[in-house]
Amino acid sequence: MVTRLESAAATRRALIDAAAQLLDAGGPEAVTLREVGARAGVSRGAPYRHFAHKGSLITAVATESWERIADAFHTIRATPDAPPAQLRRALMTLIQVGRNQPHLYLMMYSTPTGDPDAAVRAASRAQEEFLAIVAAVVGPDEARRYGALLFTSAHGVAGTELSGHLTKEKWDTTAEDIVTTLVDLTAGRTG
Repeated sequence: MVTRLESAAATRRALIDAAAQLLDAGGPEAVTLREVGARAGVSRGAPYRHFAHKGSLITAVATESWERIADAFHTIRATPDAPPAQLRRALMTLIQVGRNQPHLYLMMYSTPTGDPDAAVRAASRAQEEFLAIVAAVVGPDEARRYGALLFTSAHGVAGTELSGHLTKEKWDTTAEDIVTTLVDLTAGRTG
C-alpha cells in the first residue's frame, strides 16, 4: 500500500517531469500550473499544493538540472582520464545542456524563486565538483580563478551558440574547438 508521503512524492515528481517537458517544448511561457497538472494526470488543485507558483516549479526543474550536472562532474572526476580531458568533458557538459535544453539552460542562470536555497545548494555542489576538476589541472590555489574564467567562458560559448552567433561560417571555429583551446591554454599556462 502506498503511503500518503509516497503518493505526495510521486505527484511532485510527476509535476516536475511535466514542467520539464513543457519547458523544453515551449519555454517558460508554456509552463502553466494548469497544463502541468493536466500532463501529470493530477487534479487541478494538486500543483498548487506542491508549488506556490510557476516560478517555484521552474526553480525545482532548474535545481534538478544543477544536481544532474554535479553528478556528471563527479562521474567525470572518477574517470581515469587525464585532468585536461576531464576538464574538457566538464565544459562540454555545460554547453550540451544549452544545446539540448535551451529554455532550461536559461532558467538555470536566472534568479531562482520558490525555494532558492535548494537551487543555490545544487548549483554550489556543481561548482565544487567543477572546481575539483579545475584544481587537478591548475592546482588548488588557482582553481577558483581559473574555474571562474572557464565556467563563464563555457556559459558565454553556450549563450553565443544559443543565439545563433557562434557558427563555423562566421568564426571558422566551433564550441568544441573553443573548449579545446581554453583547456590547452589553461593546462599550459605560465606563471
